[in-house]
Amino acid sequence: MSDSWASAPSATATDRIRSASPCRYSSRWDVTDRFTGRSCHGHERPAQLSRNGPERAGVDQGMTTIGLIGSGHIGSQIARAATAHGHDVVLSNSRGPETLGDLVAELGPRARAATPAEAAAAGDIVVVTIPLKAIGTVPVEPLDGKVVIDTNNYYPQRDGHVAALDDGSTTSSQLLQDRLPGSHVVKAFNHIAFADITDHAQEPGTDDRRALAIAGDDEGAKATVASLIDELGFDVVDLGTLAESWRIQPDTPGYGPRLTADGMRDALAAAQPQTS
Repeated sequence: MSDSWASAPSATATDRIRSASPCRYSSRWDVTDRFTGRSCHGHERPAQLSRNGPERAGVDQGMTTIGLIGSGHIGSQIARAATAHGHDVVLSNSRGPETLGDLVAELGPRARAATPAEAAAAGDIVVVTIPLKAIGTVPVEPLDGKVVIDTNNYYPQRDGHVAALDDGSTTSSQLLQDRLPGSHVVKAFNHIAFADITDHAQEPGTDDRRALAIAGDDEGAKATVASLIDELGFDVVDLGTLAESWRIQPDTPGYGPRLTADGMRDALAAAQPQTS
């Protein structure tokens, strides 16, 4: 594939992934900074989400609503997992709420359909899961101050060529963050087949539990997303900032296979940048 990512991995970046703590993020807020080696038993809950955006982003454990901008394979499967765990979901797509009736009926009373702007406004966490070429349609103002999960990947054959991605000077998640300067973007769910989001979910502490990687520039936002992912059935490996999210894009070792946390850390460390 002709996908391309950010600058080459430095020895420091690779070493810190390989030497990362084996502790997990969890819904109990045992948060580990795998790159600084801070204790995984700090029990520091992220700050309460501010929709005005000045504080580090976080959503407490009372969070119940997940907005979805895009309700295709990944979006609908995240919605299935979220409603199964007691969350409300607000679904949207580019074709209008009336086209989501079957999915809403399947998900039951915790789901409703809306426009993208309404889903953005309603969500405590909002998932952007649309083709990269459509990120210019993502509503900006209702996402200000919110945690935004980015599931997108760059596929030039679908999205058209983007020079900054082809030459590795930025990443797809950084493009979304540029679109949403007041939001806290976290890369997640872009490297797992949609069916596996429910089929591979396991309880915390299960041997050989599958791990998913996240990346983001705000520690509180990453802790919030890590807690949600843990609740939905997966361990979490923090690979660093959005600038390093190329390590989990298509054609990298961690993209696609079922890996434990140790396996994911090895895959992230082994990733090599690609340019076209």
